[in-house]
Amino acid sequence: MVELSADERAIAAGERGAGAAMALRIVAEAARLMAAPRLIPIASAHIDGALYHGDSGTLFAERLVQDGARVAVRASLNVGALAPAGCAAVRLPPHERDMARRMMRAYEAMGCEPSWTCAPYQAGHRPAAGSDVAWGESNAVVFCNSVLGARTNRYGDFLDIACAVSGRAPDYGLHRPANRLAALLIDVTGLSQELRRSDVFYPVLGTILGRRAGSAVAVIDGLQGCTNEDRLKALGAAAASAGGVGLFHVAGVTPEAPDLAGALGHVPPRERIALTAQDVAAALAGLSTAGGSERIDAVAIGSPHLSLAEIDALERLIAGRRLAIPLYANTGRHVLAPLERAGRRKALETAGVVFVADTCVVVTPILPQLAGAVLMTNSGKFAHYAPGNTGYAVTYGSLRECVESAVAGRLVREPRQWS
Repeated sequence: MVELSADERAIAAGERGAGAAMALRIVAEAARLMAAPRLIPIASAHIDGALYHGDSGTLFAERLVQDGARVAVRASLNVGALAPAGCAAVRLPPHERDMARRMMRAYEAMGCEPSWTCAPYQAGHRPAAGSDVAWGESNAVVFCNSVLGARTNRYGDFLDIACAVSGRAPDYGLHRPANRLAALLIDVTGLSQELRRSDVFYPVLGTILGRRAGSAVAVIDGLQGCTNEDRLKALGAAAASAGGVGLFHVAGVTPEAPDLAGALGHVPPRERIALTAQDVAAALAGLSTAGGSERIDAVAIGSPHLSLAEIDALERLIAGRRLAIPLYANTGRHVLAPLERAGRRKALETAGVVFVADTCVVVTPILPQLAGAVLMTNSGKFAHYAPGNTGYAVTYGSLRECVESAVAGRLVREPRQWS
């Protein structure tokens, strides 16, 4: 039985209109299914449900708008199915394109911010540590919990906007401090410092974390002084794709892990996994599905969306050269705007970079349809989803390898730090 406050009962009865009433009833029913005793107020939401997957999603959003629903808290929007701020051509059929556009407009009509990014935390949406929020999109959820220290469960489509409109979420799971303590210890201290300081390592580590942890909370020991926000972003995105990870800690780095003992709640871990170079090499090999082929038809980076620092790194690696095959740079309009003001977008596009903003190549049809095609990426999340979503086999590599392969028009490898 979910105990509603007097204010919540009034909202459910229609005090704030039919749209808010429906939203509150959806959240209350979700709470009942999750055995949550009550609802809690939230500070913000990140909405994943605005990505078109079928007409029902559009009709649901338009019904909320018709019934007067407006978000009660700050609500940013995840990627959509179209790219109005980018130059990539989306190959959606006319009906689906129209429904996707209607869906995007409906969410904006409810007062959601037209951020259209899977990295809202890099676009200024950074809830305070300890605050309760309702975020969708797996990488955004894990970053919000782990790196920012705010509290959210993995909110799915339609429940996310219901939470935003009602201003409430079910009180269960990762909203509760006791459920945020680590039970699993992943020890990377036995790996070389060179490896732990390399960008290419973090999606591999995230893949291991996702497969070993599932939905359990883990703490990683051995990354002190080795990581930064973009690396933690890549780690969490891969972990949330390869498993059900919603929260991880990094001892001495993330806000709820001042040290190893604190992350574990001062009790021994349920399990300790000491990673070896062989473990990393096996996970690395598993991210590529293209076998030994040197064929590369396209390169795609930016899942989660590229930060300005990652664009800087891309620009340095290209160094004014021309690309032989297209490199799709997926990012948000918050990154594209300063690039345009500085004239850098045009220079990168002249070199052969194709910017994709407001969406990405894995969630909507952008990549050309080619038989036996191979996509190269430095993203663990792309590596996980691209074969099923795009039909392309995947070759995983570092950002440098991705750029050199795009310049050469074939697979180029650099010496492996863990060889």
